[in-house]
Amino acid sequence: MIKKEFINVKKQEFQLKEYIMNKLGKGRITDLKIERTPIGEKIILMTAHPGMVIGRNGEVIQELSKDLNKIFKFENPQIEISEIKNPEFNAQYIADSIAMSLERFGPMGFKIVAYRELERLSKSGALGAEIKMGGRLPSERAKSWRFGFGFLIKTGDSRSICDEGKAVAFTKPGAVGIKVTVIPKGTKIPDRIEINKDLIDIQLKKLSEEIESEDKEKKNKSKKKAKWQ
Repeated sequence: MIKKEFINVKKQEFQLKEYIMNKLGKGRITDLKIERTPIGEKIILMTAHPGMVIGRNGEVIQELSKDLNKIFKFENPQIEISEIKNPEFNAQYIADSIAMSLERFGPMGFKIVAYRELERLSKSGALGAEIKMGGRLPSERAKSWRFGFGFLIKTGDSRSICDEGKAVAFTKPGAVGIKVTVIPKGTKIPDRIEINKDLIDIQLKKLSEEIESEDKEKKNKSKKKAKWQ
């Protein structure tokens, strides 16, 4: 019974996430969290553009609250807006941007769109990024394309440091699946060794001083032996 309830909760959360993302449209929210409290459900929407999500005088939030009450049977839904930091490194935000570009300008220039995003990420200081696209690009048969640079973790627990986002672009030739993986700037990689240059300089200085002192001692000893002889 507990397992069944857990599955139903996760299923409801997935359906809620899909509904809100489709309701608000691409590029509006990057993720959402659901917190169940004694007074009702609390939905936290993460976005790079809070004004677009809230709407004029909170109209969008009010309409969304009514839909949650009617469709998902939430008695007292509380919607909270959380602005994401560094949206330029957010994988979902980038995936939505690529999808909107393909829908607007067509899938023929998909390589330009992908390389432009990778160049921007590289200049912003991202440690690594990967963009995968699948669909009719540009031939009649569906193909998959991969674009990437830098360092990426594919397997293991360390993969949790990678930020992932998925989107679908609906173009005239057909749907295009987009998957973006990013390691943001400043991320600490567990199996990556960083060398402290200042510490190396201090150790080299100490080593050179020790060598100089040993040379002086040897010279003094050789002078004393020469006097006795």
